[in-house]
Amino acid sequence: MYIKNASQFLISDLNENQLYLRKIALEALEKSIEAVRPKNLIEKSIRIQSNKLLIHNDEYNLEKYKKVYIIGGGKAAAEMAFSLEKILHTIQVIIYEGIINIPKGTATLEQINTSRVSINYASHPIPDENGLKGVKFMMEIVEKSDQNDLIICLISGGGSALLPFPKKGISLRDLQNLNSLLLASGTSIHEINTIRKHISEFKGGNLARKIYSIGNTTLISLVISDVVGDNLDSIASGPTVADTTTFKDALRILKNYRILGDIPFSIRKVLENGAKNIELENPKPNDICFKSVHNYLIGSVKSAVIEITSFLKKHGFEITYFSDEITGEAQAFGKSLYNVISQKIESITLSEGNDKQALIGTGELTVTLKGKGKGGRNQEMLLSFLNYVKDKEINYDFLIIGCNLDGIEGNSEAMGALIDNYLLNQLNEKNINLKKFLDDNDSYSFFKTQKSELITGLTGCNVNDLILILTSR
Repeated sequence: MYIKNASQFLISDLNENQLYLRKIALEALEKSIEAVRPKNLIEKSIRIQSNKLLIHNDEYNLEKYKKVYIIGGGKAAAEMAFSLEKILHTIQVIIYEGIINIPKGTATLEQINTSRVSINYASHPIPDENGLKGVKFMMEIVEKSDQNDLIICLISGGGSALLPFPKKGISLRDLQNLNSLLLASGTSIHEINTIRKHISEFKGGNLARKIYSIGNTTLISLVISDVVGDNLDSIASGPTVADTTTFKDALRILKNYRILGDIPFSIRKVLENGAKNIELENPKPNDICFKSVHNYLIGSVKSAVIEITSFLKKHGFEITYFSDEITGEAQAFGKSLYNVISQKIESITLSEGNDKQALIGTGELTVTLKGKGKGGRNQEMLLSFLNYVKDKEINYDFLIIGCNLDGIEGNSEAMGALIDNYLLNQLNEKNINLKKFLDDNDSYSFFKTQKSELITGLTGCNVNDLILILTSR
């Protein structure tokens, strides 16, 4: 069981239908987490045949490589490394050396025991000295490699913060200050990563450029996506992928959000020099440095959607995918969800369709911080929904889960929350001021008080967020 507090949702005050929806939703969430476990994604994507490594439709003869190295980072990297090492061990391929950066608190060494790959615990979402030390060690491995070797890079969401390696002249403190500013500004993850890529010697294809300059070592990158659209150049800021953005793009984003004047001087100097072609631009598509680079997307939130779709269909639900590109402000999207549900219910009524409906959406919302509370984008979105519908008449049972499948969102301890019309009725009876919690960005405190927060701890997964809506009449 991933959901540590599942029992608190199964209370005796619920009617039969409300209890049924909660049980179904919690089981669907369990299955969605299992579907995007890095171990399962690695095992589905990689096979061994004789001494060949088969990835998708490509094969690599491991006998031709003198040494195999593993580097990388992200929220899913630990289990990726463990599973890959097990697969290689079946044909006696020994990893010569390796290191990955993962978030502090992901797992104990007893749970994930890699014999040849060092696990380095670093900070997320604000980078720290440990993360920097880990990347420096990765670059030392790169320096040792040559064209007879193979480097396998494991990349997953969170890597942008976990793999810091700022350009010359930018201190770690400046990098930390920039990240704090961006996270509070309402910028999208794509916009944040556009900026990150242009102040890094590792991201934005610069790892691939470095490897090519040393010895054109074969580089295989295994990637699990946590971004809308699964664009490889945005996942962990694309260390092994051509960068389609520019220094000018980074500056434009900072100007649009009116924070250019607030960023550290060292960072502004690098970006402005880059826009003037004084700093080297990140490698673009068709750059020769990608000659021996092979990037593979091995997993995304789609794996979770496929799994829960199958599960819900077995339980008689009709499925609607309402969006796989959910973006924008969490509070605004929360209000819009009411129309999504109402339109579906109205169409069922008119057509006399199935009373049991499931609506599934994926993406990543943003929160512009104004208060000092605890919360996350999904919790903020759900609280906004409750505040919007609290005075509306809803004559059907509904349930909504909004969650970050990596297990923790924002500055809270929760992955998200579960709400339904039982909770809504309770709030109306108690006359709780929801706007006060929204204004202070304190959604976690609200849901914890109502025993509606979803607690898993870090799952070791990292894909897009999941929104699951169940309705029944």
